[in-house]
Amino acid sequence: MTTPYDIISRALKDIGALASGESPSADDAQDAFDLLNDMCAQWSNENMMVFYKTEIIFQTVQNTVQYTLGPSGSVGASFTGSISGTTLTVPVNGVISGAITMGMTITGTGIAAGTTIVGFGTGAGGNVNEGGTYTVSISQTVASTTITAYYERPLTIESAFVRVATQQGGSNIAGGYLDYPVAILSLEEYQSLGIKQLNGPWAKMIYYQPSENLGTLYVFPNPSSGELHLFASTIFRTFGSLYDTIALPQGYNMALRWCLAERMMPMYGKASATQIQMINAFAGQAKATIKRTNMRPAQVSRYPDALMVGRAKDAGFIMDGGFR
Repeated sequence: MTTPYDIISRALKDIGALASGESPSADDAQDAFDLLNDMCAQWSNENMMVFYKTEIIFQTVQNTVQYTLGPSGSVGASFTGSISGTTLTVPVNGVISGAITMGMTITGTGIAAGTTIVGFGTGAGGNVNEGGTYTVSISQTVASTTITAYYERPLTIESAFVRVATQQGGSNIAGGYLDYPVAILSLEEYQSLGIKQLNGPWAKMIYYQPSENLGTLYVFPNPSSGELHLFASTIFRTFGSLYDTIALPQGYNMALRWCLAERMMPMYGKASATQIQMINAFAGQAKATIKRTNMRPAQVSRYPDALMVGRAKDAGFIMDGGFR
């Protein structure tokens, strides 16, 4: 497995700052490490560099129309679990609150700082209160303990749906729940809502404000039930040390190496036209290859159902009789 130290060493050799067999000094390694983390943060803002969407899942609370997303936000999960190697095990009924999904950072007694959930095992996520096994980013051994998990503050919310239990009046539709699309409002559209506390069966629209530390999510109407599923571009994680494991899809290690070399050339006074042209070409090719893989076709233009005049295309009338 590759580490930031390996990427840094190779990038320094690519620009001629190190000879074969040499190792970077502590100061050089730290400067390059800081630059590597800054570059990953920049990639989080480049849509086609992001290889998957983070699914944020939480149960709405009656008479609560505002939620916060981030390290100390109101949306997250709490559960009992243990870690062996890179496997997190959450027992049946071990989830105290929330849902466990990829990209969450976990904290608890004995858990290494910066540990994130990077894969599903028998626990497939997608629902609240789901136990099972999950893969974490840092190998470690942690006895059973209470774990808190949180989402990084999203840059944007790109799409969403609400999951609603189908049991009404003693009957239960096969499957147990139905999913309905949720409209993503702009600030101007949210401001135009006259009664923002208007009661409704579940959230049909959301507005997201990505403030500096915590993102704030506003839902409309004021829901009496419903489980929200939000999809946001993934934030590339910050490496905690030079020897963290880099677990990214194929092609990213090479892109990190050449793009880091490209950014370090001015620091080391590299001015050879041939060398600059070669490294720029390799860095550009590495990023272009990743972007071609991650590129998604543009969505067909349509009006959000929740904003159209007339009856909405969901089963909201079951709870409100169709009256607005």
